[in-house]
Amino acid sequence: MLHSMLFRMHNMDRRRFVIAGAAAAASLKTFAQQPADSAASRAAQAPAASAAVQPAKIELHPDQPGATVPENFVGVSYETQQLSEPHFFSPENRGLIEQFRALSPAGVLRLGGNTSDYGFWKPTPQSKMPPRKKRPYKMGDPNPNLSYPVTPEAVENLRGFLDAIGWTCLYGINLGTNTAQLAADEAVFVAKTLGLKLEYFQLGNEADRFGSTIRDPQTWNANKYFDEWITFANAIRERVPTARFGLPDTAGNPEWYAVVVDRLLQIPGLQRPDIAALTHHYYFGGPPANPKVTLDAVLHPDPNVDKLYKDVSTAADRLGKSERRSLPYRMTEGNTCYRGGKPGVSDVFGAALWAADYFLKLASYGYAGVNLHGGEGNMVANSLGGTLPGEELMPDRKVPHPRPFYTPIADIGKDYVAEPVSYGMRFAGVFAGAMFLKLDFDPGEINATAYAAKLSDGRTIVAIINKDATRDVSIDQPSWHLDQTLTAPSLTATSNVRFGPAESKANKVPAASAAIFRVG
Repeated sequence: MLHSMLFRMHNMDRRRFVIAGAAAAASLKTFAQQPADSAASRAAQAPAASAAVQPAKIELHPDQPGATVPENFVGVSYETQQLSEPHFFSPENRGLIEQFRALSPAGVLRLGGNTSDYGFWKPTPQSKMPPRKKRPYKMGDPNPNLSYPVTPEAVENLRGFLDAIGWTCLYGINLGTNTAQLAADEAVFVAKTLGLKLEYFQLGNEADRFGSTIRDPQTWNANKYFDEWITFANAIRERVPTARFGLPDTAGNPEWYAVVVDRLLQIPGLQRPDIAALTHHYYFGGPPANPKVTLDAVLHPDPNVDKLYKDVSTAADRLGKSERRSLPYRMTEGNTCYRGGKPGVSDVFGAALWAADYFLKLASYGYAGVNLHGGEGNMVANSLGGTLPGEELMPDRKVPHPRPFYTPIADIGKDYVAEPVSYGMRFAGVFAGAMFLKLDFDPGEINATAYAAKLSDGRTIVAIINKDATRDVSIDQPSWHLDQTLTAPSLTATSNVRFGPAESKANKVPAASAAIFRVG
């Protein structure tokens, strides 16, 4: 059966057995510090539903197909430094394996992040890191002295972990403080060890920001980046002829796509590196202290999503046409709030609805996949200079909480637990392998979105995501049957998140919830 794991009831008991009250209180206190008349504050205090039922205009066009969603569309992103703990991604780490399997039966693990450009390949105990220039510390970036080894043991364990979860991997290699020879040495071992589990290599993370960290800001630009990138890529290709690459993996500078494609098109076809995908990152906003990053704002459309799509898809079309193929594009790192997420925004049920909507929107745009960033708190903190800024907003940092706040899977003590955002990812994962269908949807003034698709077994489904804090969406479609629901007590809930078979047959989507309907 299609995605049988997703059709089970998922109840987010997570860390809440012991600390439910304390964690929820901490989130609500954080929200209480916002202006009393703010939209976010109103959403935080609003009930999950109201008696008002609003009609929605819906028209399905089954004769107008759209993009087909890859089976492994769902992805997560971890810091490459996670590999410095060889037993983290390991077939022995059963708790983490269980959470990955619950997230999706097929997916893509991306290893990158800010720490990606600070590690070094250490094939033997005697191996040393390459020399590095001294530079001052810049707030929000890794300590310039950060250094960690990636060993053969870590890569071998990674292969066992990928086999256990049924996922593949995007593997990040240091471009910022590395040598082409060491990069090639690492790539040889990784390609041999991961085999078909390796999707492609990523050289460097957010190189468009190197000018503010590890390169001369007066001379660094997209052309300089490509000069370095092609040197590393060719060194790897000489040793690994089948190597494939994703680039430029930017923080969002659109001009870099055009420059990269221009430079690639200048290389004769047979000499050109095999580009597996054009990639970029996306965070709604940040840092956590930014008052504009509110739950209400996150739950409303962000025009930057459409702009990034237009830029990357245009560049992919140009390169793809020159090679007579369809070139994929992927969002490889992102989340609600950069620098670790924001309490009361990134760690609550509203983030699950945001994720469901964001994943399905990008899937409908033809993206090959989406990787939300997360992982261990210490690793993400290292990527930011040693701290998680969101913790400064907490009235009491000792209250147990996910570290980082935006992670889909948190480690609490010795347990791995699913955070709210992961349930939105599971919801969107129902569309894996499906073909989108055109759908006209007008919910009036209600903050809601909808997506339709035909599953691989021929059934048609419609997902409606109601991000409104107070108003229900009614569905006047007699032939539609409520199949699955994504619910929680409120938008700001941190516990009792549920995704699974619907418990009622009512043709409506209550406020602060999402639902999947079967058509016919």
